[in-house]
Amino acid sequence: MSSPFEIRGVPKKNGIMIVVDHASNQVPADVNLDIPSDLMTDHIAHDIGTTEIAELMSQEGDCLAILGGYSRLVVDLNRYPDEQNVIPLVSDGVEIPGNQIDAQQRLERLSHYFHPYHDRLKQLISEVQPRLLLSLHSFTPKLRTNQGVVRPWDIGVLYNEYELASKLALQHLESEEVVAGDQLPYSGKDLNATMNRQAEAIGQPYFGVEVRQDLISFETGQRRFADILQRTCDKVLSGLA
Repeated sequence: MSSPFEIRGVPKKNGIMIVVDHASNQVPADVNLDIPSDLMTDHIAHDIGTTEIAELMSQEGDCLAILGGYSRLVVDLNRYPDEQNVIPLVSDGVEIPGNQIDAQQRLERLSHYFHPYHDRLKQLISEVQPRLLLSLHSFTPKLRTNQGVVRPWDIGVLYNEYELASKLALQHLESEEVVAGDQLPYSGKDLNATMNRQAEAIGQPYFGVEVRQDLISFETGQRRFADILQRTCDKVLSGLA
């Protein structure tokens, strides 16, 4: 990826749209994060496996997907633009020296890499009028900074004030061969900025998921969860009808 967003699939009215905030680990040429290169394949840089799942669903499930084009370390698209952590100084205990920038530089980075993504997402929702948004993330079973907390799920479900689609998704996931539940140690009540702005604010049905990254870091796992999520979306749509 080399732009603030990428689109997969063909826009289709009243369908399913997949939103992948942390799809990419790319860094623009004019940004120097000043961290070791091996960290750019780590979970702090992107949501491992999510791009591949979204692409499979858009190819085979007739979904439309929008993928964030740059690393969450450049700008975190699942934050509010006025939050300090929209350009993180620390991520899971790792300092990001290149993000120690002044107010004008922050505005420029948001202008180049944050706002174009959200503007295009808003436009797509208005044009396509999806019946359902799927917010797709992945997670590491243990955080560096909190080794004592093991996240127990294969897939965790995220939601804030709007709960209907998420509850329907959880009901369906109980029938799949996965361990599913409300995501821990944080939930959509704590961190749900994109869906709060782009879905809840306009009454758009959605649910969010985080899939355990070691289950989707390889092709067969990605295909398995693409199929599971496609079936889940279909069941949710049936329940919303």
